[in-house]
Amino acid sequence: MPVIVVEVMPKAELLDPQGKAVAGALHRLGKTHFGDVRIGKRFEVTVDEVSDAVVAEVRELAETMFSNSVIEDVVNIILPATETAGETH
Repeated sequence: MPVIVVEVMPKAELLDPQGKAVAGALHRLGKTHFGDVRIGKRFEVTVDEVSDAVVAEVRELAETMFSNSVIEDVVNIILPATETAGETH
C-alpha cells in the first residue's frame, strides 16, 4: 500500500529547544563542524491509493491536525516514488 509522508518543522523564527540541546551535545562530543540542529516531526500515512482527492485530504490533515500552525510549518508532503507527481507543497 502506498505511503504519503508529511514533514513538519518548527517555524524558523521560533526557538527549537530540542534541536538546541542536540547541537550542544554534538559540540560537547567534539563534533564542532555541525551548526544548528532543528528537530521536526514526520508522519507516514498509508493510503489505499494515491489520487488528487487523497493528496488534497492529506494536505488538509497536515495543515489542521498534524501541525500547529502557530508554531509549526508543513515543509514537505512526499508522494510515493511510483507516482509521477513526486514531492509537493
